[in-house]
Amino acid sequence: MTTKFGTDLTTGSIPRHIVTFSLPMLLGSLVQTASSFVNAIWVGRFLGTSALAAVTVSFPFIFILFGIGMGMTLATNILVSQNYGARRFEELRRVVDSTTVLVIGLGLVLTVLGEVLAPSILRAMDTPAEVFPAATSYLRIFLLSMPFSFAMLALRSLYQGVGDSKTPLYFQFAGVALITVLDPVLIFGWLGLPRLGLDGTAWATLISQALVFLAAMVYVHKAKAPIAPGWPVLRGLRPMLQKTVRIGAPASVQQSLVSIGMLLVTGVVNGFGEVATAAYGAASRIDQIAFLPAINFGMAISTLAGQNIGAGHESRVRQIFKTGCLFSGAITIVISAVAVLFPEALLRIFVTDPVVIELGTSYLHIVGACYVVFGLMFVSNGIINGAGDTIVTTVMSLVSLWMVRVPVAYLLSRQMHSVKGIWYAIALSFFVSLTASMAYYFSGRWKRALNKKKGEPEVAPAEPQISPADPLAAPVEPEVAKVSPPRAEKD
Repeated sequence: MTTKFGTDLTTGSIPRHIVTFSLPMLLGSLVQTASSFVNAIWVGRFLGTSALAAVTVSFPFIFILFGIGMGMTLATNILVSQNYGARRFEELRRVVDSTTVLVIGLGLVLTVLGEVLAPSILRAMDTPAEVFPAATSYLRIFLLSMPFSFAMLALRSLYQGVGDSKTPLYFQFAGVALITVLDPVLIFGWLGLPRLGLDGTAWATLISQALVFLAAMVYVHKAKAPIAPGWPVLRGLRPMLQKTVRIGAPASVQQSLVSIGMLLVTGVVNGFGEVATAAYGAASRIDQIAFLPAINFGMAISTLAGQNIGAGHESRVRQIFKTGCLFSGAITIVISAVAVLFPEALLRIFVTDPVVIELGTSYLHIVGACYVVFGLMFVSNGIINGAGDTIVTTVMSLVSLWMVRVPVAYLLSRQMHSVKGIWYAIALSFFVSLTASMAYYFSGRWKRALNKKKGEPEVAPAEPQISPADPLAAPVEPEVAKVSPPRAEKD
């Protein structure tokens, strides 16, 4: 059912909802990845292996900072979807205001920290000396785009939380189109502009993100959308800020742990030389394609689960899990087969050095065979996150990365005297993540959010009550806040 804004995902066909909701997100991600691939082709083929290695060593640090913003906007998505599903529209507005405050603050603070810490982090990663100057310059320019990127992440989460995954797609298209045009112009100095080389790709990102952000803000305010960010009403906002941080902080830690793990693994890879770094960078681009369906299904499942948990529909949440496993598993099996059977053809898109291709092929033979494991893990994680149990997925990431991937990568690569030991460690970490995620899902602990929904009173207490044990309990007005009873399920 389509409402005056957004889409009600608590009724209707679940398979259709998963497909129609995730398809625009997947298309947007494919377009974004295609832009990244075009950038990698410009860099790898025309600027050389050293330039590609400079981008490769820079991105884990970028992902750490972006992970914090992604975690907070995941909290936005969860809170928006649950309040939208429960029809608590005043609370929905508070989520918008708290997101605005957090995104502005985090974007500015993390940009400054990134600029200051960039050289030290790159040195700690054992970045090759011939790559270090280019990586430092590229990273510092790229980080200037972070506040705009954070704002776009927030807008996307707000729209997706109310079941609209199409509107953010239009702005992704615009951003990708701008980067695609600006990349070669700034890299090679076309149209009379200075030749910026690798720095040109960073400037292209900054300019495109700034312009798209301005266009998005004009659009959302002209459309008078109820989720349009504006000057936040700070009075009485503290409870929602606390709830957003309580749900978002573990998700931020989770995202950052993934990125820190990538950073440390990249550091181990760097120890095997420039060729290993370039091979890892090229093969990681294939990972991006392989992971896109799983990641987007996971985001769709999180939103669907959030709305249905907010509405108290347990049977629909179980059906969402089953359908998600079927879709995500089938797609990632096909992708795994392509990566394992045709690795050289895929890698030649980005690099031409036969030594780099040979090493990258070994990565795809080992890690590519495990893509389906990664895909299924995102389904169960989507349900868990949709219930607001982000601290659980954080612990899973902690175990997978810090107790498996990082130490095993170091030990195996040293014992085997080969970078292939790192490839095996990455594959093993996928299995550990899947086992932990599925075990928690089948334990049923995520249902506590449903039990709270079913047991909450129709009239809330006069004073705001927020229990640390229940991060999903919506804060209420100091006056009387009425909560509609759950609607009948329609599977």
